[in-house]
Amino acid sequence: MRISQLLNKKSIIADLKAADKKAAIKELAAAISTSTKASEKQIAEVLMDREHLGSTGIGGGIAIPHGKLDLIESTVIGFGLSKSGVEYDSLDNKPVHIFFVLLTSENSTGNHLKVLAQISKLLKMDQFKHSLLTADCVDDIHAIISEQDEDF
Repeated sequence: MRISQLLNKKSIIADLKAADKKAAIKELAAAISTSTKASEKQIAEVLMDREHLGSTGIGGGIAIPHGKLDLIESTVIGFGLSKSGVEYDSLDNKPVHIFFVLLTSENSTGNHLKVLAQISKLLKMDQFKHSLLTADCVDDIHAIISEQDEDF
């Protein structure tokens, strides 16, 4: 399976408007809800519940909000790009520009961890991050992710 196969273009936001964590989660949840049975509210609640355990803003301008939801039948990935940055309580206290959102079913621990590891691996590549940061549209973002994507 590849990240790009789990990422529906409807779940990509090329120009995230949010300025803070709560607004970013809501905006990302709205995009992801278009390709799942879960509502925007349900997705946002699961993601915010996870944020209360500790920020998923891992530093370097990156956040990987994630959670498990029983309405999710298979792994779902969303993506958001903020040109101006979002105040997100990141580990390095810097704004977040790149968001990968991961939702899985309640009973998919192994797959959840594999997908998180694959996303983390991609985000360690400086050229990949730079390409995402300079992308102009949904199609560009999807193409960049597809080019670097590997089976996990």
